Amino acid sequence: MAVLLIEAGTALSDSPRLLGPAQIRTLAAEIGVRPTKTLGQNFVHDANTVRRIVAESGVGVDDTVLEVGPGLGSLTLALLGAAGRVVAVEIDPVLAARLPATIEEFAPVQADRFTVVTADAMTVGQADLPVAPTALVANLPYNVAVPVLLHLMAEFPTIATALVMVQAEVADRLAAGPGGRVYGVPSVKARYFGTVRRAGAVGRNVFWPEPKVESGLVRIDRTQAHPDDPGVRRSVFAVIDAAFAQRRKTMRSALAGWAGGAVEAERRLRAAGIDPGIRGERLDIDDFVRLAAVDAS
Repeated sequence: MAVLLIEAGTALSDSPRLLGPAQIRTLAAEIGVRPTKTLGQNFVHDANTVRRIVAESGVGVDDTVLEVGPGLGSLTLALLGAAGRVVAVEIDPVLAARLPATIEEFAPVQADRFTVVTADAMTVGQADLPVAPTALVANLPYNVAVPVLLHLMAEFPTIATALVMVQAEVADRLAAGPGGRVYGVPSVKARYFGTVRRAGAVGRNVFWPEPKVESGLVRIDRTQAHPDDPGVRRSVFAVIDAAFAQRRKTMRSALAGWAGGAVEAERRLRAAGIDPGIRGERLDIDDFVRLAAVDAS
């Protein structure tokens, strides 16, 4: 569970003040911001929701949290009440420019532990951040949630835990296990980095503007089960993509293009201890890792 950061001699009243609906609309009006679908902007205006997200993330005073898409600062303020430091990545320069003043106003005691970086989360790298993050907590833009999540987990191996809010259907896919109806590419690739589970649901009424879809929380706890090597990861992900490109086909047929023919695909599958007649949706990440490691003939 998250802990409230209260330094010696610091009163509880010095904890960050959280944003409500009125503050959200006032801030947006001040800087002339209207949420856009292009950037996937839906601002959380419910204090209990951001408290719940922070609690589920488990971040504490030893954590440096990477937040993506902080928007007007709702979740940021709650994170500053628990984490040692928050680094926010915001693609919108207007929002990014306003955030420091918002933090100074609503969390003056914690303001020196906050940094905002104006960047695209799809391309942000280690050199862009002032310090390596230990946790990812974010309300991800729903239109690019999966690629952003996978990029950040790959780019920042120091991230030990991730707690992200995404569209409910995407949350289901990420957390699905082998054999499930919605198990697919996102499910398997997320498991390359660690254990994945659903961590709750979020209603539409806590956002402004209210989205047309339900939202869900997904948590990833990183493990060291698979190599933290970009080349190995790319090879594994290539096999996953091929296996699910035509998900109703057997692995022998689905991997024919990837392997250079059905015969070679079958050879590699058998070498990895996988039944060539099985479908990709029945395999777990460990199966794909073994398969990618089989040398070409």
